Amino acid sequence: MIALCDVNNFYVSCERVFNPALENRPVIVLSNNDGCAVARSNEVKDLGIKMGAPLHQIQDLIKQHNIAVFSSNYILYGDMSHRVDDIIALYSDQIENYSIDESFIRFAGFGYLDLTKHCQKLVKQIQQWLGLPVCVGIAPSKTLAKIANHYAKSLKVNGNVLELSSDYHIKQALAHLPVGEIWGIGRRLSTQLNSIGIETALQLREADRKTLRKRFSVNMERTIMELRGVSCIEFDADPEKKKEIVCTRSFGQKSSDYQLLKEAAAYHVSRACVTLRQQQSVAQCLTVGIKTNPFSQRDQQYSNSITIQLPQPSDFTGHFLAAASHALKRIFKPGFQYKKVGIMLSNLSDIDSVQQDLFNSQPVSNKNQHLMQVMDQINDRYGKGKLRSGTEGFAKQWVMRSDRKSSEYTTNWEQLFKV
Repeated sequence: MIALCDVNNFYVSCERVFNPALENRPVIVLSNNDGCAVARSNEVKDLGIKMGAPLHQIQDLIKQHNIAVFSSNYILYGDMSHRVDDIIALYSDQIENYSIDESFIRFAGFGYLDLTKHCQKLVKQIQQWLGLPVCVGIAPSKTLAKIANHYAKSLKVNGNVLELSSDYHIKQALAHLPVGEIWGIGRRLSTQLNSIGIETALQLREADRKTLRKRFSVNMERTIMELRGVSCIEFDADPEKKKEIVCTRSFGQKSSDYQLLKEAAAYHVSRACVTLRQQQSVAQCLTVGIKTNPFSQRDQQYSNSITIQLPQPSDFTGHFLAAASHALKRIFKPGFQYKKVGIMLSNLSDIDSVQQDLFNSQPVSNKNQHLMQVMDQINDRYGKGKLRSGTEGFAKQWVMRSDRKSSEYTTNWEQLFKV
């Protein structure tokens, strides 16, 4: 059996943990640069505010209904997510993190347990230790576990855990579920399925899988088999390493300052190299891109990118900072109001399988590796960016707008919750 553990309205719930006055009050969490709603409490959903609604279009509703509005606090959300994972690990050693607030849990070898009660204990412990509301769906396949989780939320079942194990209960659940609500069936596929008379999940389950495979794809056949209780989607407790690492952010304010773009690029390079080292990889190519705001009709438009190849694959931040500086000089044009700079590390390989250059007469030094290890250890202990390259600067005038961000209650000594 497979379970899906999902934190309800995760971003909103994290904000409520440290601000109990937000309970039962409508709450919105905004996207990067405070642009639009990316998380909504149930109270906000009941008001008809849609996901992605631009902030400037809902100002009247915010005032009318006293909606609390927050900027995204990714450091807080990430730390709370790790704490949820730590608790889940107490209940199973087979965990696949699907997103920041969702995890698949496999219970192979747990046949001696009452899984519903087992997961109810998990839900209760997360609520008690972290204050986060969680729902769990249990079923024979990932797709059915998703559906079970959906009903656990919408029906508010006892203990916030719903198990779909019998064929009768599975059919009952699928009969009332629109086909567009199935995991992996998007709006386009839903419309196409509706056009051939398949409107519910049960109708899709009972359709001829080979016919639909020919008409759509092998993924459609897998979905049908998953709805029939046959697990076809691989359970990946040890996800593959990233094949590319991308870091990019829009600026809080447009800028034509080359130094500001250089500092932003250096910051992204440093973050990307940390990820590179964490997964024990090296990269040989760095891409740097810059662009103006494509939605501004008043500004002259320009965007460009360039890829630099290093002589040897590396995980040393200094190598990529030098390459980023060189790349930015080649594509930067003065006079434009830039809105975004981003970088990408590509051509990745395992650090233990690097092919050395036969004609490189310079001996391979471990100094860079030791330097990065010390730097990463210091930043892990005292916080990201405590030790950094001077190229990143200190003012960070380019950072995205987050005027309504709450405190980093769990990761910053200066912002610990005061009682």
